[in-house]
Amino acid sequence: MSVSDPASPEKAAGAPRDWGGALSPVQADPIAATHRHTPSQPPPKLYEKRKAVHNKRIDGPFRRFKWLVMVITLGIYYITPWIRWDRGEYAPDQAVLVDLANRRFYMFDIEIWPHEFYFVAGLLIMAGIGLFLVTSAVGRAWCGYSCPQTVWTDLFQHVDRFIDGDRNARLRLDKAPWGPSKIARRAAKWSIYLVISLLTGGAWILYFADAPTLFADFFTLQAAPVAYATVGILTFTTFWLGGFMREQVCIYMCPWPRIQAAMLDEKSLIVTYKDWRGEPRGSVKKAAKHPDQFGDCVDCLQCVAVCPTGIDIREGQQIGCITCALCIDACDKVMKDIGRPRGLIDYATLEQCEAEAAGAPATPAWKALIRPRTFIYFGIWGAIGAALLFALGTRTRIDLTVSPDRNPPFMLMKDGAVRNAYTLRLRNMEGRPRDMELALIGLPKGSLMWTDRIRREDAAETQLLSVPADETRIVRAYVVVPEGAAADDFAFRLTSIDKTQEQDISPTTFASPGAQ
Repeated sequence: MSVSDPASPEKAAGAPRDWGGALSPVQADPIAATHRHTPSQPPPKLYEKRKAVHNKRIDGPFRRFKWLVMVITLGIYYITPWIRWDRGEYAPDQAVLVDLANRRFYMFDIEIWPHEFYFVAGLLIMAGIGLFLVTSAVGRAWCGYSCPQTVWTDLFQHVDRFIDGDRNARLRLDKAPWGPSKIARRAAKWSIYLVISLLTGGAWILYFADAPTLFADFFTLQAAPVAYATVGILTFTTFWLGGFMREQVCIYMCPWPRIQAAMLDEKSLIVTYKDWRGEPRGSVKKAAKHPDQFGDCVDCLQCVAVCPTGIDIREGQQIGCITCALCIDACDKVMKDIGRPRGLIDYATLEQCEAEAAGAPATPAWKALIRPRTFIYFGIWGAIGAALLFALGTRTRIDLTVSPDRNPPFMLMKDGAVRNAYTLRLRNMEGRPRDMELALIGLPKGSLMWTDRIRREDAAETQLLSVPADETRIVRAYVVVPEGAAADDFAFRLTSIDKTQEQDISPTTFASPGAQ
């Protein structure tokens, strides 16, 4: 029967037609019609509701390594601003200080000035290449151990265990109705969250001013408003991201997992479930009755229970896996308890997994690190580090910048001589005052120089100047060339009058009526 037949059942049912009198293709398809949304049905959700992750406590080599990294990183962060370092009476005594007011960066014996920002840029480049190196070698180990989000989340999860108990107790507490006991536990736990978050924000601002002074000013309400605003923002973000969002930051907010996924290849070490060995899964009792029908995985779900992001590693690689390897600790413990070999979940490359599945013997994980890509990354990383160290070791602690006046470019004196004016910036990058000699290089004989603080009668080819400790002195210098002498390019030379005899030469140009 034709669709346009007036006697068709579709027409009898009142089905809508298109402009040609025929049924619309969507309406003609009964399957498509079943997917239509009706007002009585709720619309589909775009986002899945978050399920809280309550990971189980586990002990093992990787868990102990996480403890070590957490203690070291948190110790460095909280303690470093309080370390003192003697740089003399003219420089601050804080070991690590970002002095924005005076535009200085101090790190123990190293002092970085604004014009030396290339050192900071070099360190940032080294950090980026270091992440590439770690990712290509051992996957997302940075995410699993050293990322600030991971470290503070791990710390807050230990607070959960301390207040609410281990995994099962926390699950029961989540499902329990609100009552005095639950309110008291939540209040205690969130109060500890808040203290940790406040310490985190407070420690951050101590890197930008003298720590003891700022600490006292902060609690006596004498600190700058920006200090309170910074602490407030960092306290809130630490409290919310580390205490509540946790794995959501790693899975949805952080771009680094997407970048790392593009950097991994079949030779990268990753945490892997060896499905050819574990499947099909079966309990210990089933495996005992039918030893040839089941793999080593007993489906105990311990690997899922200990995962800080709540994923099941047996489902393959997922963006939620941060390569913390706690599932390896859990699985190895189970394998030991039931008398089976460890390594059902292990660090391995995809190449090693394919070879082992085909019957080849297991390859030690460290051999995956010996490959050209790792050495190339390490070579680039080491070369940048060596270049920075060389530049740091050979840099001088004086600096000279010359800016000639452009309006007017020169002046004719009564005796026929030609005078140019220059603005000089003499930097003394040491924590003590220094005497320096300023000299002219490349000008005709008889050329003289004086400054805004030296009389014209005392003009000479060289002048002795004093520059305060850790400061830049601005000097107006006047250079005169005798009548008829040709002058074009020349240079100022700055020399420290001490045992170091450091020098800096700054080339410039002398303007005269006959110069091109």
